[in-house]
Amino acid sequence: MSFKLKENLQHYILFFSLFAILFAYYVEFVLGHKPCNLCLLERIPYILAILIIILSSIFKNLKKLSFLMLGIIFLLATFLSIYHVGIEQGIISESALCKAQSGLNILDKEQLLQELEKSNISCKNVTFTILGLSLATINTFVSFLFSLITMRKFYIYEKK
Repeated sequence: MSFKLKENLQHYILFFSLFAILFAYYVEFVLGHKPCNLCLLERIPYILAILIIILSSIFKNLKKLSFLMLGIIFLLATFLSIYHVGIEQGIISESALCKAQSGLNILDKEQLLQELEKSNISCKNVTFTILGLSLATINTFVSFLFSLITMRKFYIYEKK
């Protein structure tokens, strides 16, 4: 039995993407760390990767295109994560995306209390780390690595 990373690359990305999404939900719902808006956006590339890889497995003629799409998705995810890390480190100021989403057009005190309970988590506050690294920092490295690997795989398909 030989180790075939090249042939199983999409399977590894699929399993890692599933793990990343499940881990994010574990941190959120079991450990009680509420995600900020950027954290929620950083889940989207993994969900898209899962869908693309499933479609690629069903429609074999999409394999080459799937590597290009995965490369682009993870490259964009890298930029999003870098932006998030920049906010966490105080290099970049928080955008409107990180602030409360609802307006204060509330006429009723019960609605006001409900809105206050829903308060958004600041994108600059790191509430969960692994080995001292925020999840946004880890996501930056993973997304960049996946973008490099999948783009390289796409170019290898180009040569065939």
